[in-house]
Amino acid sequence: MRRREFLGTIAAAPALGADGRRKKIACLSSTYHVRSHSDNFITRFLEGYWIDTKYYPPPFEVASLWTDQIHPADIGGRLAQAYGVRVASSIEDALTLGTGKLAVDGVVLVCEHGNYPFNDRQQQLYPRYEFFEQVVNVFRSSGRSCPVFSDKHLSYDWKKAKRMYDWSRELHFPFMAGSSVSVTFRRPEVDPPLGVEMESALCVGGGWVADGGIFHLLDTLQAFVERRKGAETGVKAVRMMTGDAVWKAAAEGLWKRELLDAALSRGEKVAPGRPEDGKSAVVGIVEYRDGFQAAVLALGSKVNEYLMAYKARGKVESTLCYVPSENSNNFSMLVHGITQMIRTGKPSHPVERTLLVSGVLSELMESRYQQEKRLETPELAVSYKAPAKSWYAHGMGS
Repeated sequence: MRRREFLGTIAAAPALGADGRRKKIACLSSTYHVRSHSDNFITRFLEGYWIDTKYYPPPFEVASLWTDQIHPADIGGRLAQAYGVRVASSIEDALTLGTGKLAVDGVVLVCEHGNYPFNDRQQQLYPRYEFFEQVVNVFRSSGRSCPVFSDKHLSYDWKKAKRMYDWSRELHFPFMAGSSVSVTFRRPEVDPPLGVEMESALCVGGGWVADGGIFHLLDTLQAFVERRKGAETGVKAVRMMTGDAVWKAAAEGLWKRELLDAALSRGEKVAPGRPEDGKSAVVGIVEYRDGFQAAVLALGSKVNEYLMAYKARGKVESTLCYVPSENSNNFSMLVHGITQMIRTGKPSHPVERTLLVSGVLSELMESRYQQEKRLETPELAVSYKAPAKSWYAHGMGS
């Protein structure tokens, strides 16, 4: 890149409030070490970020940092000192900056990684709901609110996830959540046109049953299938299957083998051999209320990336959702979306996507716990419209 081009990439002005001051954000972290999600999000707000070949300087003042668990290799404290960030004693302190009232223009909540227990359904009990509730309490006591981003799925528990969503509607604050994978670079740049007559869809990735990994597949799947003909109306049933049952389900037509073949053809980190030869395959079948059916498939060590395929009007499309392992710049487009929301009050993509996925994920883990039983999900009648324009990173990735 020539010097003039580089200087052009850093010309973006910081976001200013109505009074002309630079907007402030509070960052809430479960734990903050190198390569943690807090590093992937908060450090970008401190230092700026790259999307493909373009650099974006820090859009806001990071006014405060609160961390629940201090990691032995913590970097949050050192970065706070280096950048003059207030190290908050509580979530309330992070949002009020010691004033007793809400004193920031946005909240970034990153509750991923850390020493939190698992339940018998292999769900890690991250206290996202509990942290979010404390944020909402500050909004109530202050008589006003601001945009909030919460990393990954809203909660491991559907009722908690729905309550978080309901609070955002009650208090009228912009709310975003979700996976970086659903908005990362696509190789090639495949994007279903809004209103497409989609017949089936499959998202493929590495194989771990714990809910955090399956979530990335579900959120990415939903980013594609929400664009099918008719507005999203929710999910009527789910089922998780493992081992030999995965391939039996394909033979029975519950998911489409041609989509797996198309997805794997885009892979850059696919191990040789037949997918059936692996011992840790997991499939999640998702039946939608409008009759559409899709699936997520985790293939253990066979695949070390995220691959998406769908069939529409007889034609199969597929892509690699590229995660640059060397710099984690798959997070940059999500940071860019958060920035847009805090600047304009308009989320880059609907939080209803992640609300629905949170419920699907919870029910899939329940299905596995109940000996891979098909579970009907009348509570997941989540209706919303997909955005006219998909939000994802363009370019080859860097």
